[in-house]
Amino acid sequence: MPTLDRRQFLKLAAAMGATLAWSCSTLRPSASGWRERRELYPHGVASGDPDANSVLLWTRRPYDDGREKATLLVEVAEDPGFMRVIATTAAPVLAASDWTCRVLVADLPAAGEFWYRFVDEAGNGSRIGRTLTAPAPDDPRPAKFAFVSCQSAPEGAMNAYRRMIWEDERAAPDERLGFVLHLGDFVYEVIQTPDQVKDGHRYDRKITFPVSYKHGRKVANDRFTVPGSLDDYRALYKGYLVDPDLQDARARWPFVCIWDNHEFSWLAWQSIMSFPGEGEMPGQKLKVAANQAWFEYQPMRVTAPGKPLDRFDAPVVADVAVTEFDDAGLGLEPNNLAAIESLIVYRALRWGRHIDLILTDQRAFRGKDYSNDEKLGALFEGVPYPFFPEALSMQVDSGREYAGGHPPAEIVFGAKSIPNYRIDGPPQSMLGAKQKAWFLERLRNATATWKIWGTSLGTHDQRVDPQNLPEGFVPKDWPKWTDGYAVQSNGDWGGCYHERGEIFDTVRDHGITGFAILAGDLHSFWAGYAAKSLPPHGKFEPVGVSFVGGSITSPGGQEAQEHGNKKNPLRKLFIADREDGSMEPTMNLLLNHGVRSALEYAESGDLTAAHAVSNPELAPHLDFVDLGGHGYGVVSVDANRMVTDFVCIPRPIERAATPDGGPLRYRVRHDVSLWSAGERPQMRQLLLEGDASLST
Repeated sequence: MPTLDRRQFLKLAAAMGATLAWSCSTLRPSASGWRERRELYPHGVASGDPDANSVLLWTRRPYDDGREKATLLVEVAEDPGFMRVIATTAAPVLAASDWTCRVLVADLPAAGEFWYRFVDEAGNGSRIGRTLTAPAPDDPRPAKFAFVSCQSAPEGAMNAYRRMIWEDERAAPDERLGFVLHLGDFVYEVIQTPDQVKDGHRYDRKITFPVSYKHGRKVANDRFTVPGSLDDYRALYKGYLVDPDLQDARARWPFVCIWDNHEFSWLAWQSIMSFPGEGEMPGQKLKVAANQAWFEYQPMRVTAPGKPLDRFDAPVVADVAVTEFDDAGLGLEPNNLAAIESLIVYRALRWGRHIDLILTDQRAFRGKDYSNDEKLGALFEGVPYPFFPEALSMQVDSGREYAGGHPPAEIVFGAKSIPNYRIDGPPQSMLGAKQKAWFLERLRNATATWKIWGTSLGTHDQRVDPQNLPEGFVPKDWPKWTDGYAVQSNGDWGGCYHERGEIFDTVRDHGITGFAILAGDLHSFWAGYAAKSLPPHGKFEPVGVSFVGGSITSPGGQEAQEHGNKKNPLRKLFIADREDGSMEPTMNLLLNHGVRSALEYAESGDLTAAHAVSNPELAPHLDFVDLGGHGYGVVSVDANRMVTDFVCIPRPIERAATPDGGPLRYRVRHDVSLWSAGERPQMRQLLLEGDASLST
């Protein structure tokens, strides 16, 4: 057993709103009288944020008899039959915490496998959960974990988790997953009521209604409903956690979670909310409510500020307009600061000798996205292209720092121009000054073989080359594209050029090797490199590798384009409509190879011919793009290699009837050997099964 300071663990447990369970020196059989009553624990069990000596356990045991609190017995054992119980404790459950229970189990052996359960005063027990502790920081053995994101329960089935469980149960013990990294959008606060769903469907999906709000508010011209209270956010988690496949996954592995936007509000930044047609509005009260629900339902090693507590200590805030910002874009209004600091989720975890996992928060501290400024409207009025000029994007992002501190006096698009409203402004920040300083310090001091950055938002440039559209392709009344390269999206790290460049420069300047990025949000699979610049704006000098995982359920860009306007003159760039009614995603080729390749394949169906006209300058940072991919990623690391498998399932419209979660579309491997300082990482790709031909 490791030697630890019990008082330190007591303090840590209290700060995390958790009861402490300390391991016993003598193992003994259970004497709890446990009998399983899953219906009394309707949202299952879970564990999270393991380290080498401890792990957080969770359940929810609601009561409806008028009481305000109850007590549960927690048992942790070295065997699933609970003949070798290693830790027990009594833990309170409170109505004030929505009957959720958090227990920090400490003084456990490193790299251990354990089983746990909860028992009420009458002997009624939860299901049995399984969890693991991290290997010791110097443990040289290989490590393996999965990463996931974006699971909209009303829009699909969580077959990906069923597949993950099925494969893990059949794997050799040393080949099983150590944890599941969830990169955000665990829940979607934007729901639809039956009267808001046209024909009961969205795209290919038949919408279901696992969540309803007592205090919900209709937004976006009555297209959606969003939470209006803490009870609504709690209802959101309860609606999701009755899903059997999600519940089974949380019972099998410890999860490590960060949030993205939908854990709070769709278009929000900091505590500032926004909805189509309504503009921005203060949302400090709902930000606190969203943070509290996340804290109550996610057993993560996060602390709220202030005194030790046994439940979330919600600050009293008012919804006040945020009008003053610091140089990193942080709103200085006191209620905004209190709301976003009521829960801090950026943190770091160590897993053996080979993984330093550094997690950042891209939502609570980010500054304004200047590419959405209404001042740009004059440039884009009447423009039919769904692209944003790359040079303009860089100017808007970098502000006064553009071109080494020499921004242009005007922002130009085609024949139009406006005064550069960003000429004196600071660069956009995704992290805020305090979190960025913390992140760069953690990165510089990381000692594991692989320094893995877990971010909810992807870092790849989403670049296209409309300057190569053939003459006569677009209607005669369309203006010719004269602005060089363009981007499809500015909302993630791909449009945060300046701050992303600071991060990548730190990796280069400090000789950091084994730098890898894992992200979610895009509802698609991406694999490639972490590079500050692309030609013609600078040299392509990758400092690491970067991956985005497909969504568990949420619809992606391919599905949206399939249901788009078939008369759109640009449709062939995104979808090739075949005579038999099938549709193929040329949009993957558009991003990876350019407009010539996409159009060639749309016309001929010949992939070799499409690759022959690829634009080599467009995307040296990309090796793989599948904008219709659902599933998960699996990462395996050792002292020499990082192997990332994309496990892609068919579109998860209905729950699979088989225990394996249904068939696979493909399994693709990306193999990277550890490189030395000053060297470029090199990625090797191997198709293990299925067909991913348009994605490479």
